Amino acid sequence: MGEERAGGAVHLLCLAASSGVPLFCRSSRGGAPARQQLPFSVIGSLNGVHMFGQNLEVQLSSARTEDTTVVWKSFHDSITLIVLSSEAGTSELRLERLLQMVFGAMVLLVGLEELTSIRNVERLKKELRASYRLIDSFLGDSELIGDLTQHVDCVIPPDGSLLQEALSGFQEAAGTAFVSLVVSGRVVAATEGWWRLGTPEAVLLPWMVGSLPPQAARDYPVYLPHGSPTVPHRLLTLTLLPGLELCLLCGPRPPLSQLDPQLLERWWQPLLEPLRACLPLGPRALPDGVSLHPDILGLLLLHLELKRCIFTVELAGDKEPSPEQRRRLLRHFYTLVTTTHFPPETGPGEKVEDTVHQAQLPRACYLVLGTEEPGTGCRLVALQLGLRRLLLLLSPQSPTHGLRSLATHTLHALIPLL
Repeated sequence: MGEERAGGAVHLLCLAASSGVPLFCRSSRGGAPARQQLPFSVIGSLNGVHMFGQNLEVQLSSARTEDTTVVWKSFHDSITLIVLSSEAGTSELRLERLLQMVFGAMVLLVGLEELTSIRNVERLKKELRASYRLIDSFLGDSELIGDLTQHVDCVIPPDGSLLQEALSGFQEAAGTAFVSLVVSGRVVAATEGWWRLGTPEAVLLPWMVGSLPPQAARDYPVYLPHGSPTVPHRLLTLTLLPGLELCLLCGPRPPLSQLDPQLLERWWQPLLEPLRACLPLGPRALPDGVSLHPDILGLLLLHLELKRCIFTVELAGDKEPSPEQRRRLLRHFYTLVTTTHFPPETGPGEKVEDTVHQAQLPRACYLVLGTEEPGTGCRLVALQLGLRRLLLLLSPQSPTHGLRSLATHTLHALIPLL
């Protein structure tokens, strides 16, 4: 693995826990899919040391070498996932949440019963191929961040109330409570039923739609890892405009053919201009009417109770660093503040208020990268206020003593949006 370290490789292994038989191996290098696989001897050693620990009632969860971080996780005593990363700055939190998303994707497309009662390994291998595209998108350099935050990536449309009204009417006409509008894997608007979806399906469904090749309409069988892991539902998607899709989660009815052009024209043709205004929101996430400080290069806003987030690095044109570097910096900073300063997000059944008030917690923190000299490096600041947490990436011109004031002003400006 010595040659791979310089390029920052990620290897994901999936094995049957009882037998150690590899089910698949996916790899990426520099954020792009890679064909080079790990040798079988390495796979066997990584699984062997994990099984050896289990036999001694020792749970091996992670390990670090000089250049590589390894995380193991077993699911339902049936599937073992192992991830190795030689990317600079990779955290165990990032890799643990990656494995949770990967298993969620496997359940989403195969079903929990097939994964917990493995009767035919070769057949399961073939079925799992349907999840490769989605899993590879987690390993790559995505513009989304829901895989790390476990919050739904959202955008804020200029005419949200009009779109919400149309969704409600269309939902009744279609006969399903679960409807959303998705642009580039981000939710533009959704019905109350859709927002009640649990984690991880609330994150996985729009992410999967954004990862699929363009298609006028789809009818996908999906399992809900939290809500219905053994009984499949149908995910229907209809392209309203290139890049903007209407998604419905339903049972046997309605058939895709029932969603005829007349139904679509009735609810969506009058809103053609508001729908077009959603298309550029993919990378930017915020409408043009939202004015932010020119020093802001990127932001991540989390609503800890609603489990929604806004993530964008498209706020400052062609300034350095590049959008890819900005995304990487904000992801690393999120991991840092989540593991060292702010409490982790609540789990199922926990109340955000209970977690927030359990201890004396910081309200803000900041990080200066590079030197303190004006115009060099960059600044990162995080601020928590009630149920919202804001992370900002700022240009080197932004003075350190003004970071908290700038973050507070920005958070108050964004609160009405999320």
